[in-house]
Amino acid sequence: MARAQREQVVRMSVEQPLWRALTGYRVMTMAYAVLLFVFTREKFERPAVAVVFLAVMSVWTLATLPKVANAASCTKRFLVADLALALTGILLTPLADFQAQQIDGPTLPSIWTAGSVLAFAIKGGWRWAAFASSFVAAANIVERGEPSRDTFHNVLLVWVASIAIGYVVEVARASERTLARALEIEAATRERERLARDIHDSVLQVLAMVQRRGTALGGEAAELGRMAGEQEVALRTLVSSGLVPSTRVSQDAALGAVVRTVDADDEDDGDGGGPGAGVCDLRSLLAPHAGSKVSFAEPGAPVLLAPAAAMELAAAVSAALDNVRRHAGEGAQAWILVEEWPEEVIVTVRDDGPGIPEGRLAQAEGEGRLGVALSIRGRLRDIGGTAELISVPGQGTEVELKVPRGKAGQAR
Repeated sequence: MARAQREQVVRMSVEQPLWRALTGYRVMTMAYAVLLFVFTREKFERPAVAVVFLAVMSVWTLATLPKVANAASCTKRFLVADLALALTGILLTPLADFQAQQIDGPTLPSIWTAGSVLAFAIKGGWRWAAFASSFVAAANIVERGEPSRDTFHNVLLVWVASIAIGYVVEVARASERTLARALEIEAATRERERLARDIHDSVLQVLAMVQRRGTALGGEAAELGRMAGEQEVALRTLVSSGLVPSTRVSQDAALGAVVRTVDADDEDDGDGGGPGAGVCDLRSLLAPHAGSKVSFAEPGAPVLLAPAAAMELAAAVSAALDNVRRHAGEGAQAWILVEEWPEEVIVTVRDDGPGIPEGRLAQAEGEGRLGVALSIRGRLRDIGGTAELISVPGQGTEVELKVPRGKAGQAR
């Protein structure tokens, strides 16, 4: 998950559009410099000098397009060579066109030179941009001999613009690193929560049962129950502190026995519109809960969800029923209702127990008892759903689980 999110950050990078823009800029300004010479060639004292330089510049520009495709390809050696070519063109201008020096005319590379400076800015930030633009400024001043106000104006404009772009690139890179780190932390947190849910649904419940049964039996069993209670508290503290290692525990192993993947042929009515493989009938996951104390109401047709979403939803129902067994009393009755709508699937778990006293859930979370927070709400949040708990003291508790089909990966 974290790897996919990091790849998404790379795709969102602000650098790649800048490199593409620089590639287009270099080609267009190369063409502009060539056309500028073509239309003013009669003014050149030594047009052969201009022809040779512009030919070299054109070949270099086209041959090095891959070099400005991304930061990895744009090496320091290339940047130095590219800047040297631009500076050479500036300094050769008086040799090819002496009048350009007298009337502040364009240099041989013209605005192509800015492409070299921008490459420094995108690659290394504002410091590299200041370095390259300073050399360009010095070359322009030397080329003019006696620089005018327009010369200083143009030099200052290139210098400020390149530094500004370099600074923006640095800020963007820092923001992307922060975002990537935040996504990694979020992915790690979700993994810890998932593992904590697995622990809550298995190890913690077993320890709690051993503690209760040991206390009820007394004798040596009571001591065993006391030790189990201590381990339960220690493990809950570890889970709550976020120090649980992020070892992936396969839910497929726990729920695979009741998952039924619907084949395309099972549901295809012959018109090619069947749901296809890769979906699960939610009813087959929830049906085993039905019994003398749990009533199960389901639609007549299969309730199809992506396997991962169906398993998480079934695990949340299991956690809700476990809370009924633990807190509603031995004689409590529970009901499971599955509703299928075009936009979402709703599963409601209701009991006729004493209900949950006000503030009890917040107190349980503070004590590290995270059944509702992790095993129910956390599971639904991970698949894009919601869990709403309604409880009135003396009138039972109702847990409503909603899974939007689009977010759950529904295949229909």
